[in-house]
Amino acid sequence: MPLVTNQLKERTPKWKLRKVVHNHPAKDRPIGLPARYASIRYSKQMLRPAHPAQGTFEPGARTLWHTHPLGHTLIVTAGCGRVQREGRPTEEIRPGDVIWFPPNEKHWHGAAPATAMTHIAIQEALDGKVVDWMEKVSDDEYRAR
Repeated sequence: MPLVTNQLKERTPKWKLRKVVHNHPAKDRPIGLPARYASIRYSKQMLRPAHPAQGTFEPGARTLWHTHPLGHTLIVTAGCGRVQREGRPTEEIRPGDVIWFPPNEKHWHGAAPATAMTHIAIQEALDGKVVDWMEKVSDDEYRAR
């Protein structure tokens, strides 16, 4: 049965734009950036019900600490980024890397300090919820290796 116009509109991914403002002391920011700058993160939901989305993080941008009730997979497609699991060191991630976070593992992810990073993130919903957002990632946590 061919798709009608309304069904096509429902299946067409929509881009969401989120502006994030960063405050960094001079010693912690990439050369040439002001102390206060904004990065833009673009995301597009690609499929349902697994809730995959493509996300791009500007240099230095990162998520909050968070968990996913049914786990989380990242597939890095461009740039260079960082991930950290609670209690473990920060890891560098690059294109082709696939990172799996088990259900309810506290973690964060984002771009490297001087390089943007794009990934596909895949997570499933449990009772309609795909993520539990928590506290901000401190600059010390972000810089830790």
